[in-house]
Amino acid sequence: MPPFVKICGLSTPETLDAAIRLGATHIGLVHYAPSPRHVDLKTATDLRQRAEGKVKVALLLVNASQQLTGEALSQVRPDIVQFHGNETPEWLAAVKRLVPAEVWKAVGLADAGTLDRVRKYDGAADRILFDAPAAALPGGTGTRFDWSLLKNHRHSIDWGVAGGLTPANVAQAIAETGAPLVDVSSGVESAPGVKDVDKIAAFLKATGR
Repeated sequence: MPPFVKICGLSTPETLDAAIRLGATHIGLVHYAPSPRHVDLKTATDLRQRAEGKVKVALLLVNASQQLTGEALSQVRPDIVQFHGNETPEWLAAVKRLVPAEVWKAVGLADAGTLDRVRKYDGAADRILFDAPAAALPGGTGTRFDWSLLKNHRHSIDWGVAGGLTPANVAQAIAETGAPLVDVSSGVESAPGVKDVDKIAAFLKATGR
């Protein structure tokens, strides 16, 4: 079975439709103003409704306040809330109790010790998304991490791989890590925040979708 594929940072109906048509299983909407992929809550809600029943929709938040988190989740009603900042296991567990959505946590994978540290999210997160270590922006930087860190690792939580994936390297990433899910953003763009339908098609083809 090919892995699940999430196309993250979509911001237009046209690219959303293309990702669905071409075989994505998940799409991501970024609500984080510093990101070039930021969408306001009205746009996120419209795109989420457009994707209803076709793919799973993740709403990405970064160190959002309790008020913003509540407002965003009640308005957009995503299938998944993906936390991409310094959110604690306690915060994730609280959201998980209150919201009928999967809870994902992105973690920068810097070294083997990170794999031990993520166990603190057992029971709080439904999936860990291994990404490149934090840079100026959390995610969407086009930077990859050392995939060999994941080789033969026994995971205690569902997981996936993000960070620097492209149509040219995603098959290698899947082969080296055995990732059940891969997540791409900048790797299918022609410019920051501008998704390229041909690159989305090439990426999905390379995953076996």
